[in-house]
Amino acid sequence: MADQYQPNFTLKFTREDVGNRFAQLRRKWWFRVLAWLALLAGLGTIALWALFLRDLPSVDKLRAYEPPLPTNIRAGDGMPLRSYARERRVELSYEEYPKLLVGAFLSAEDKTFFQHSGVDYPGLARAAWQGLTSGETPRGTSTITQQVAKNLLLTNEVSYVRKAREAILAFRIENSLSKEQILELYLNQIALGRNAFGVEAAANAYFDKSVRDLTLPQFAYLAILPKGPSNYMPERHEKRAIERRNWVLGQMHENGYIDQAQLDAALAAPLGAVPRKTPSTDPLGGYFIEEVRRQLIDKFGETEESGPYSVYAGGLWVRTSFDPEIQKAAQKALREGLLRYDRGRGWSGPMREAPFEGDGWRSALLNHNIDLDYEDWRSAIVISKSGTSAEIGFGDGRTGTLPRGGAQMPVRGKGGTAFAALKPGDVIAVAPEGGVFGLRSIPKISGGMVVEDPRTGRILAMQGGFDATVQAFNRATQAQRQPGSTIKPIVYAAALENGMTPASIIVDGPFCVWQGAALGEKCFRNFGGTRGAGPKTMRWGIEQSRNLMTVQAANQTGMDKVVDLMQRTGVSQQKYPPYLSYALGAGETTVMRMVNAYSILVNHGRALNPTLIDFVQNRHGKVVWPENWRPCDRCNMPDWDGKPMPRPVVRSRQVLDAMSAYQMVHITEGVIQRGTATILRDLNRPIMGKTGTSTGPRDVWFVGGTPQMIAGLYMGYDTPTNLGGYAQGGTIAAPIFKAFAQKAYEGLDVLPFTAPSGIRMVRIDRTTGKRVFGAWPGTDPKGAVIWEAFKPESEPRRRTMRDEEEAPKAEVKKKAVRQEGPRDSDFLQREGGIY
Repeated sequence: MADQYQPNFTLKFTREDVGNRFAQLRRKWWFRVLAWLALLAGLGTIALWALFLRDLPSVDKLRAYEPPLPTNIRAGDGMPLRSYARERRVELSYEEYPKLLVGAFLSAEDKTFFQHSGVDYPGLARAAWQGLTSGETPRGTSTITQQVAKNLLLTNEVSYVRKAREAILAFRIENSLSKEQILELYLNQIALGRNAFGVEAAANAYFDKSVRDLTLPQFAYLAILPKGPSNYMPERHEKRAIERRNWVLGQMHENGYIDQAQLDAALAAPLGAVPRKTPSTDPLGGYFIEEVRRQLIDKFGETEESGPYSVYAGGLWVRTSFDPEIQKAAQKALREGLLRYDRGRGWSGPMREAPFEGDGWRSALLNHNIDLDYEDWRSAIVISKSGTSAEIGFGDGRTGTLPRGGAQMPVRGKGGTAFAALKPGDVIAVAPEGGVFGLRSIPKISGGMVVEDPRTGRILAMQGGFDATVQAFNRATQAQRQPGSTIKPIVYAAALENGMTPASIIVDGPFCVWQGAALGEKCFRNFGGTRGAGPKTMRWGIEQSRNLMTVQAANQTGMDKVVDLMQRTGVSQQKYPPYLSYALGAGETTVMRMVNAYSILVNHGRALNPTLIDFVQNRHGKVVWPENWRPCDRCNMPDWDGKPMPRPVVRSRQVLDAMSAYQMVHITEGVIQRGTATILRDLNRPIMGKTGTSTGPRDVWFVGGTPQMIAGLYMGYDTPTNLGGYAQGGTIAAPIFKAFAQKAYEGLDVLPFTAPSGIRMVRIDRTTGKRVFGAWPGTDPKGAVIWEAFKPESEPRRRTMRDEEEAPKAEVKKKAVRQEGPRDSDFLQREGGIY
């Protein structure tokens, strides 16, 4: 009973006692005060978290912080070409900043930086009091640590809440990073005007120097800019800037960074800032560089939000295949070809129209960003015009005179003189002429040109029009044009793959096909309506570019096989319809694709992926694209080390039989020697190639080159227009290639095209295709006997098997005679071989 009674008594006592005691406490005043204080503390904690601590950025971001850096584009030899950035910045380590520069910024912004723990309490209290008494939000008084917190982790909101968050975050930063690390972040990311972020970029923007080359007064000037760069711009507020700079110099002396002599000399120094300038870029290769930019944006994105390797913030180092000398040759050759055709056709009109008001002509001109770089041509804007002359202005602010006599060419398609058509706001091309300027005409006709290394697929040069700043459309990669007869080597390569030989006889005669009830019968004809020449060899048909022989060969091979090879060699992304007209170049393609297809022929039929970018490195030097990139060990050795030469692993697939590809290369060498491109013969080196003229003619083409480089180009109007009956690839496009080759191949070894294993070089009569035994090829390219390339057991034979069975004795006698005479193998050994 006692055991049961005791728990009941204890429970009853505890409940009643607690209730009584709590009732008594509630009547005590001090208990009520404590309860209210606890409630307020809890609410304060919740409010503190909600207002200041919630969503506060992690300081860990600062440890891994990487400021936005420009992407730098370089040529194949490492030469800087272009950089892309929204913020111009060069990142330095703390040790690379001069001590006087650090002293200048500390004197101007935070002289107790190395003593405080992140917050300037007196300054913060003073700013808060001033804000409360004036009714405005607090400004200034932020330490460098607080500025880092604001600029890197917070917003630019001006409020008491943000100030408190800034102070809390500054405490965290000081506990996580050293003072030197905080200063490094600050000096690398601070905005200092003129699109310069960080002190190194600002040194270049204001003084055209590196920070290590600046003087003491220049250090002091940069230190005043964080307060508001626009307030101290040298072009508008030079006096105010000098006064503020001198104040910083005084603070540096007071803080012990400089002595009196240094102070006096610095106070007497002028500001010394250079005029504002836009970043200078070499206009060479504008189309190439823009194509690189497009590819980078497709791969990595444009802005910081796209990822760590974005084009405008990722700090990428991009090595391209760009060759400056080859680009110069291609650019000059294509431009002069365009001007040569366009000359005498009248003024093509202004490049742009840029209306302006008052004295705003310079900004109106600069907004169009036209920077002509052809010879001494310059872009200008018409400021005003009188009866005898026009005043013109240039991007550098200078002006000049365009007299009436310097603009007397007729206006194309309208009549009247160009001078009469000029009006203020016209952006025109001019060139100096004896103290004044003369009007120039940008050609209406355009075109594209690409140069590729057929051994690797690397694009060495690209020109997509007359000038990238005038015509942004890249005709080398974006213009879809009909290739005309330049497609024929691909057609005949398909025929070679399917049993034909270079000596196969094809009839150059009428050929018609029934296309169905809707389209009826279609009859093909040679270019210019030339009549058929009867049975001829395949080689002759290619060299003379005979349409009738091409469709005969395509029909015999099967158009499904022909268009399949066109797709495999990259001429078309998707398979063309199997119509015979595509064998004559009816399908659309680009210069880039045609050049790559010819490069595949030279590369023994192995696939090539045309590339402009060799590799991309991130800001730390790691290659991030291509993903499977591997360095070629020992490839850059200055001297041979006696070991086998390094050879990159070939991973490309075979898209065309190697022997068929070589046969076509060997045949198209004949186009240069005695075909439609004999203008190139005096270059005196092995060259393969093919001219092309599309229907109209609307476009003229040439694609070809040597084992080191394949180049291709087309010329035509953007809106396809008849070029005139005289226009042909051999008379307009081939001379452009020749002008290019004379410069680009200068100094290069004269190399033959190499034949793959199995090719047999046989003497034939180039007219009949029959094998020749008693004569040898001579130096005359039009000689009757030539070397021809055959696959094993496909060369022409002297006798048929029936002849051998009917006259075995005579055959034995002939064999004996042949053994006594000279043999092909003897000749090949004596000449060092045929490659």
